[in-house]
Amino acid sequence: METTEIIRLNPDNIADEHICCAIGNDKTNQTRAKQKKEWLKQQFAHGFVFKKVNVRGKVFIEYVSAEYAWKPVEAPGYKMINCFWVSGRYKGQGYGRLLMEECIEDSKDTFGLVVVSGKNSMPWLTDKKFYQKFGFEACDEAPPAFELLVKKFKKDAPDPRFRDVVRSGTIEDKEGVVIMYSNQCPFHEDFVEIMLAAARNLGLPAKKIKVDSLAAAQNVPCPTGLAGVYLNGQFLSYEIMTAKRFEKVLHQQMD
Repeated sequence: METTEIIRLNPDNIADEHICCAIGNDKTNQTRAKQKKEWLKQQFAHGFVFKKVNVRGKVFIEYVSAEYAWKPVEAPGYKMINCFWVSGRYKGQGYGRLLMEECIEDSKDTFGLVVVSGKNSMPWLTDKKFYQKFGFEACDEAPPAFELLVKKFKKDAPDPRFRDVVRSGTIEDKEGVVIMYSNQCPFHEDFVEIMLAAARNLGLPAKKIKVDSLAAAQNVPCPTGLAGVYLNGQFLSYEIMTAKRFEKVLHQQMD
């Protein structure tokens, strides 16, 4: 590894440290970073942890006590991995293991760790095979192919579970495109607008719902707790997309 220095963001250093996702110095990335940093500042009060390897890239892990996690998951006594990302040329260098070991060590006084993954490889979600190397096992699932994984430190601890709101894969609004999102990802504000415009370009009604509180985030119908994209009331995706890709996905659904 180029370095093993790990930096933990906190209220004192967050203004000067990059947040890995939005690194560029251009106006767009500065705006994205500011949105995420403001969200993080609010979460620090609840013990939210953001650790990164000191490299100029996306190499970081986020975790917090499950009661404060912006996920539709019930896991009292556990810590929840919110986001975990090692990208590009930094893969295969041991950074992921290093960050996971940090997370495990920080969580030893809890029932264990919980994370949302997929039954198979899914974009933007760390593959469950990685978690399995550290002893994570599936404890619940949600449509269409999400899994809740747990690593227990206490064998008799209760199993975490998805909240019932995610189990139908549907929402009440059955008209057009609905996108739910929050500022826990710095790219959401921009790309949600791009996707809404793409939907409207195809003649579809389209609206956004911004999730701006812990209570709301714990009751969103998308298992990841991140962006939830719905078409005519049915779950379509948890990903943010370019206009071209989103139009293609919508065409496929409407054909």
